[in-house]
Amino acid sequence: MSANSANPVTESGTTAHSGARRFLVTGAKGFIGSWIVRVLVERGDRPLILDLDAESHRLRALLTQEQLESVGFIQGDVSRLEDVERAVADNGVTHVIHLAALQVPFCVANPPLGALVNVVGTVNVLEVVKRHRDHVRKVVYASSAAVFGTEEFYGADHITDDAPLQPATLYGVFKQCNEGTARVYYASDGISSAGLRPSTVYGAGRDQGLTSGPTKAIKACVAGRPYTIRFTGRADMQYVRDTAITFIRAVESDLEGARIYTPRGAVVSVEEILAALERQFPEARRLIRAEGNPIPVAADVENNAIRKDFPDLPVTPLDEGVRETADIFRRLQQENRLDLRELDV
Repeated sequence: MSANSANPVTESGTTAHSGARRFLVTGAKGFIGSWIVRVLVERGDRPLILDLDAESHRLRALLTQEQLESVGFIQGDVSRLEDVERAVADNGVTHVIHLAALQVPFCVANPPLGALVNVVGTVNVLEVVKRHRDHVRKVVYASSAAVFGTEEFYGADHITDDAPLQPATLYGVFKQCNEGTARVYYASDGISSAGLRPSTVYGAGRDQGLTSGPTKAIKACVAGRPYTIRFTGRADMQYVRDTAITFIRAVESDLEGARIYTPRGAVVSVEEILAALERQFPEARRLIRAEGNPIPVAADVENNAIRKDFPDLPVTPLDEGVRETADIFRRLQQENRLDLRELDV
């Protein structure tokens, strides 16, 4: 990734402050963030990323070298207000996509750090957007389906997207806090935002956390290695390209308010996931199995709000998503770049 200049220039030759579209992505080295960068670059945008360093195995796996060189890097920490402000103010940022966060295992291991990154980081982003509303048009941030409780809490297999929130993890509590923070920034200061609640997102680059199991299983099949998915029950399987497109559509929308959206993919059982793997890899029957407790989040959540505001979002069928993910892993394998270390975790 290229280092960002003090006075960045757009493709048209004018500075970013002239009104050109300028995307800042936090958490761009993460799974969903790297796909958002990929989709932006593929359509001709030149996004900026804010992170502690420019090293990213996910971005290297998903982008060509030429594409990587079109991505601007700004060194900074989302938990430091001055770093976020510098990134937005010095680069004429017009759209902010905020995904920087510590995932569930890291919040369990270090709750204060999890709160600092996940909660304070989001406050910083919203505060900076408020300070620079003259050129920042919209902010979208990653919430999570983890704000919902288990199906037992609701007493039903299917719940609405406005159901009461009952997160079972600190990660989910932090995300619930961010939704409230965004609501107050709109009520008090008129800062419009959109919070998205992804569920079990899968695809190339998903290599951490409990719900990374299906993606790791695809990688294991490509490598011909055994693997155990560490949960059972049902999951809402959302293909990562769909998720990336949803974030971009939301941040480019001119809809006002502090909106919350619960995307929906294919709600399936783990047995159906295993069957989809077997349709792509006959050897999966002997290589892949599943064990453990269900994911502690309701799987079947309605998506009324997002269907109303964005009726034509893509929803990739599970078999197609598995096949596309396998194709990326096969390419990396042919290039001797398929990292199998996470299969041992």
